[in-house]
Amino acid sequence: MSTGKQLAGLLLLSTALTFPAAAIAQSTGAEGPPPTEEEVPDQELTDDVETANETVPGDVAEEGQAEPDISIPGGTIVVTGRRTRDVTRASPQVVTVLDTASIARTGEGDIAGALGRVTGLSQQGNGLVYVRGLGDRYSLALLNGLPLPSPQPLSRVVPLDIFPTSVVASSLVQKTYSANFPGEFGGGVINLTTRAIPTESFLTVSGSLSGDSETTFGPGYTYFGGDWDWTGFDQGRRDVGNYSALQGFFDSGARINDDSVDTRAILQDLNDPNLYLVQKIGDLPANFSAGVTAGTSFDVGSDGLLGIIATGSISNKWRNRFITKQTAVNADLDLDTDFNEFVTDNRVLVNSLLGFGLEIGEHKFRLTNLYIHDTLKRASLEEGTDFQDGDDSLIQDTSWFERQLFNSQFVGELEFGDLSVDLRGGYAQTKREAPFEWTFEYVRTNNANDPFGDVYLNTLDPQRGGAIVSFSDLKEDLWYGGIDVGYIVNDWLNATVGYAYTDTDRFSTRREFDIRASSGFPDAFGAFRPDNLLGDALIDFAFDPDAQAAGGIGPYNLTIFETTQSDPAFAAALEIHAAYGKVNIRPFDTLSIDVGVRYEDAVQSVEAVEVFAEPLGSTSGTLLENDYWLPGGTLTWELTDSLQFRASASKTIARPQFRELIFQTYFDPETNRQFNGNPRLVDSELTNYEARLEYYIGGGSRASVAGFYKEIENPIEVFTSFSDNEIISGFANAPSAELFGGEAELQYNYDLMDLGGWFDSQQLVLIANYTYTQSEIKVGPDDIASVFPFADQPATNFFDDGVPLTGQSDHLVNLQLGLEDLDRLSQFTVLLKYASERVTSRGAGPLPDIIEEPGLTLDFVVRQGFEVFGDKELELKFEARNLTGRDHEEFQSNGTNRIDINSYDVGRSISLGASIKF
Repeated sequence: MSTGKQLAGLLLLSTALTFPAAAIAQSTGAEGPPPTEEEVPDQELTDDVETANETVPGDVAEEGQAEPDISIPGGTIVVTGRRTRDVTRASPQVVTVLDTASIARTGEGDIAGALGRVTGLSQQGNGLVYVRGLGDRYSLALLNGLPLPSPQPLSRVVPLDIFPTSVVASSLVQKTYSANFPGEFGGGVINLTTRAIPTESFLTVSGSLSGDSETTFGPGYTYFGGDWDWTGFDQGRRDVGNYSALQGFFDSGARINDDSVDTRAILQDLNDPNLYLVQKIGDLPANFSAGVTAGTSFDVGSDGLLGIIATGSISNKWRNRFITKQTAVNADLDLDTDFNEFVTDNRVLVNSLLGFGLEIGEHKFRLTNLYIHDTLKRASLEEGTDFQDGDDSLIQDTSWFERQLFNSQFVGELEFGDLSVDLRGGYAQTKREAPFEWTFEYVRTNNANDPFGDVYLNTLDPQRGGAIVSFSDLKEDLWYGGIDVGYIVNDWLNATVGYAYTDTDRFSTRREFDIRASSGFPDAFGAFRPDNLLGDALIDFAFDPDAQAAGGIGPYNLTIFETTQSDPAFAAALEIHAAYGKVNIRPFDTLSIDVGVRYEDAVQSVEAVEVFAEPLGSTSGTLLENDYWLPGGTLTWELTDSLQFRASASKTIARPQFRELIFQTYFDPETNRQFNGNPRLVDSELTNYEARLEYYIGGGSRASVAGFYKEIENPIEVFTSFSDNEIISGFANAPSAELFGGEAELQYNYDLMDLGGWFDSQQLVLIANYTYTQSEIKVGPDDIASVFPFADQPATNFFDDGVPLTGQSDHLVNLQLGLEDLDRLSQFTVLLKYASERVTSRGAGPLPDIIEEPGLTLDFVVRQGFEVFGDKELELKFEARNLTGRDHEEFQSNGTNRIDINSYDVGRSISLGASIKF
């Protein structure tokens, strides 16, 4: 096959239907295995590296060494050194690459879980990956070198648990900054490269079943919703457009209390018991998923190859959580409230990927279209005590969070001898809809003088119960374009320049309505369950004073208050023009210097959007106009044939995320709390240093040690307050912070052939890494914190001097110990992961910080291949997760007393999956 045809493995256009693993058991295997070498041979994907090697005469690939497919801004990873093309070793930057084999060994079903095994990386429960203890705002996620918008209102970084491992050919983690990447590079960049075009036609069908000890075949809660809820798509019951009075009100520009508003008709539209009547399920089903992947390629003309790849999958997973939720009234942590909440989540994720790639001569083109639809259906019951008034409350919540991502991107890599031109462009759109989020609260006063003191009542009065419904809608559009031009000047110098443009627009609305009854509302009505309390009969009765008089009841009426009337909608935008130049210099065969600078000019704005005919004149907008010069350089020195030293320094930034700037309330179902933004946030600026030693043993074995240091000006931190028994989290700039630490990593492969017999083809694989990190916030007595809508105040009201940054664990440990067959698919892998305590949010006022303790988890993964039906390949995979039974613990402690903020049992999980390739 011609070189051109081999290179066609880099040309891809894709669209995928896929599903990530449940948050409890990071993988269920439902998505199917990552691509095999037969489907996407690594040897067919080495052109980027081979082309770069042409600038460094004398490089010799290690025998049998294959390189993963990597697509990044700037076109290629420039390989340095004399004797190797291993990307981790030969890249001028500090990188870790998970290829198909590494991903498969972890057994994880989504890429977030696999990345959680990388040195210095830790995964949060919501699919966000932290690099060296820095939160997701300091990380950058790219797909094929292009940015992605996030379907999460709480994050501009896309959650990586929505990407199944079956669609990812490689994942590159770069921890040192280079100018070809965007400047928002605080902790590092994670670049996912989608699967390449196969060199042979194939069809793979996969599926799995899984469950966990806290959920599967046990009781849970749900509500009906609609017949198609199990697919993650609403059949129209939640479409506000199907409710004429409600939609008419939204379109009218009127306020809810205007005389022209038909309150009765709106209440009748809101009354659909299918969307809020909680029902108990006696036996929750097992989780399932199924997927199919197919690909083919064929010759085009005399020197071209066109390939097609398509993959689709669906998963449906259930999760129970029995959550302890407590709040404190003072620094001694005396209880203010004490609640227990039983939550049942049903997560459905459907994705599709369809790809076409074309290679003609030395020119390669990749077009990728990706669609992801991720839905969470949630029902919960919560019971507890407010110790300030002695009341008990029973709270019911139902919700539907529907997220969607569509991404279409083009990559063209053109080669004209020593001149290369890399073109990238794309469009992406994300949506999040959360219609009909219902909360009903019933209160028992426990007052002996109250005739109903021992009964839970909802009198539709803030003093004793309530009914609240909200509607949230978010849409974000992102346009991206870029060009990179590289030129090989001679055998020791090459240069790259580039320009990139991004334009992001977000529109976000949230309308919340509190349904209240006047004082004449009969207490006896408050004992009705929600579908009767807001049933058509009582609604009609509330607007019929004659009927009330005839019954000797009332008089009373029902009204609606809009609690979000001051700021119901926001428009946000971020436009960035960026240009960079960088050179790679090799003054000696053993020394490489990669240095560059990036200039970014950005305008970021958040503006309140008037939805009412009579404007309210909100002041909660913001405008940030900044430009930066961001230098970065890395020196690589080969001390011996197997030992090399690296040193790097750079300046980077971290902009506030839209959600952090928008003064609007959102509920995060993972952390089980509400968030409000702060329009007064400003950019964070980082200075980064790193030094490391890398020792390459041979045969794929290696070891490394590293030290790193970061200074952060104006880091953005999360703080917490409590209001009406609810945990409310906000954002503020701390004055400054520093972070430092070290890493150690070992990968060792030991051949067992000397033992003979069955061991002839066996290999032991040991992968271990450890990261130590320390950080501290610096706060002085004269420092000021600016938090909307309050006046500026001392930063010490929000931050304590010397406390660690949120999200940072002192210790991260990953260990993989496996036995693998070199002749056929057979792997037994034990995986251990440990993360020490980390702060999730600053405590309110005198209260201590909120701490999460991830602890130790132990997993076991078995993959076994068989030949069936003659020449068909069957893979079976068994997974046992969280064998230590580690629970989720989030708490506040003053050293003597402890209260639990969001703690629950996770349980152990088991999964059995299979895939067959035709």
